[in-house]
Amino acid sequence: MKRIGIYAKRSNPAAIVVAREVTSWLQGKGVEVFLDERLAADMGDYQGYPAGSIPAMVHLIVVLGGDGTLISVARKVGDLRTPILGVNLGSLGFLTEITLKELYPVLERVIEGEFEVTTRLMLEAVVRRDGQEVGRYRVLNDVVINKGAIARIIDMEVTVDSDYLTTFKADGLIISTPTGSTAYNLAAGGPIIYPGLHCLVISPICPHMLTNRPIIVSDEAIIRVEVKFQDEDVVFTADGQVGMPLHGGDVVEIRKSRSSSLLIKSPSRDFFEVLRTKLHWGAR
Repeated sequence: MKRIGIYAKRSNPAAIVVAREVTSWLQGKGVEVFLDERLAADMGDYQGYPAGSIPAMVHLIVVLGGDGTLISVARKVGDLRTPILGVNLGSLGFLTEITLKELYPVLERVIEGEFEVTTRLMLEAVVRRDGQEVGRYRVLNDVVINKGAIARIIDMEVTVDSDYLTTFKADGLIISTPTGSTAYNLAAGGPIIYPGLHCLVISPICPHMLTNRPIIVSDEAIIRVEVKFQDEDVVFTADGQVGMPLHGGDVVEIRKSRSSSLLIKSPSRDFFEVLRTKLHWGAR
């Protein structure tokens, strides 16, 4: 691990400080450091590189921030499968499992090649309008179709591998990976899915029919959602970070991406410990 990229949550002043310290520490170990150009500008007199170019230039990426920062970086990595070490600067994250206190001992081991990764599947979502592709997105957590502030209930016709599932009448719909199952899916009443399972979950948001419930399908399935509405404010979002407005009749097609994310596992805690900590299981 002689070439390492660093991204950080730039809105957090502590992240800038830690980025300087980590850069100095890595350089002292003979590691070449590649900084996101905006982060480099925040840090002062440092050389920076375009954010999208770094994954192809390095052997490892360190993310300083929270889960949202890591998710945005995972989309940049794409097909390159560059391992990502997520360091949470606040409370423990579902994805950023490494605490600041653990950072340097873990980095020491990683530089020597002593680490394990967990492979997280990603999705590819395509938006089509009148048969033409108008948007394509790579997704780690979830795809969400959601109504605007004053929109009425949306009708969404869903098929799975060309088989008709149902027409959801709801405030929206979430199609989530196992990684994203602890995000919006969980808040909407969907199940927590172990990260290593090969499946997706379809969860309606506030469905009009009380019998509509989340359903788990194979990650090999192709999910097709046709939105049916007139003059409503409806939006498509990927990972809650990027997206576009939808028109009536638009079709969103979701399938497993050829890309996957490699996240370096914490040597001191497993997924279930993260769940217990984040969700306060066992507390009274």
